[in-house]
Amino acid sequence: MQTAKVYFTSLRAKPNQNLLQKLSKLMDKAGFNTLPVQDKFTALKIHFGEPGNLAFIRPNFAAEVVKKVKSAGGKPFLTDANTLYSGQRSNAVDHLLSATQNGFTEAVVGCPVIIADGLKGTDQKEIAINMTHTEKARISAAVADADIIISMTHFKGHEMAGFGGTLKNLGMGAASVAGKLFLHSTSKPKIEVENCTGCNACVKNCAHDAIHLNADKKAFINYETCVGCGQCVAVCQFDAAQVVWENASALMNEKVAEYTAAILKNKPALHISFIMDVSPDCDCWGYNDYPMVPNIGIAASTDPVALDKACADLVSAAPLLSQSAIACKTPENEPNKNQDKFKMAHPNTNWMAGLLHAEKIGLGTLNYELIPV
Repeated sequence: MQTAKVYFTSLRAKPNQNLLQKLSKLMDKAGFNTLPVQDKFTALKIHFGEPGNLAFIRPNFAAEVVKKVKSAGGKPFLTDANTLYSGQRSNAVDHLLSATQNGFTEAVVGCPVIIADGLKGTDQKEIAINMTHTEKARISAAVADADIIISMTHFKGHEMAGFGGTLKNLGMGAASVAGKLFLHSTSKPKIEVENCTGCNACVKNCAHDAIHLNADKKAFINYETCVGCGQCVAVCQFDAAQVVWENASALMNEKVAEYTAAILKNKPALHISFIMDVSPDCDCWGYNDYPMVPNIGIAASTDPVALDKACADLVSAAPLLSQSAIACKTPENEPNKNQDKFKMAHPNTNWMAGLLHAEKIGLGTLNYELIPV
């Protein structure tokens, strides 16, 4: 049975070995030197963070990766794609302003910052994969055109995927807006009318004009227009807009795995996960809640499936922080080590379905060896 190597470094540092130096060493051990980056366009896929959220990866780490790529003769660029929801990263103008606000500028990271799917999220390439759910994946053009992929992922929870790891960062994060529509297409929300106060927040924040108030001042959704982006769920403060779960989490995670396969098709790649500030929700929110577990470390691998599984296992094995949002869900006398913290945060999610499907389609393996660096 195939076993992948996942390299790991803790966040312990000392005067002659800071975290940037440890990251560089980790990348070398994980196979950076095997990437043929000489004269190649190298996409550094990262999440720039929604303004107001402070859990995203520090630009300093990105600058270290850029430095290594440039020293090897590559042409790096830092990139992310526009969002489906109507936040501050739904078009290239606002997205670049948000990236700048969070410190991702050429002056700081040492390379251009490019919004991968263009001004309005329509710059895309279709990549044929003919898999279970996806015939052709709609991938952001700049990522599709890149020669090399290096993913830099903030490993954290996610309200629909379970957790946001490497597969989510690539498969969802590098999809064009049309691709994101496809990935969300099974997760259209519902309105619990009795909870609706008629505050109109969902109406104001719907980018697709799919939700309105009826004569009774209650929200209702036009499902012919709704794309399932979940913005109404995000902004509703009264638990009126809700996700219809059923099989939505498992199916979306399987689609994300297929999109990741499309992105990595015929491309050398290295993946890095930063297991720190492990917030229960995605960095797409304009805030970050208290971490669920203590900061753990940084992991890297050429196998994205093994990397996600290793990171999930490390978080599950870590103790629950008492001030976290999910701590109240665990009785004081119940051990919380070796529990699925992401399932605790979002009980209806199924992150394992995505990894199993990813292994099935040949994207990687769930079997791994964790190698300290």
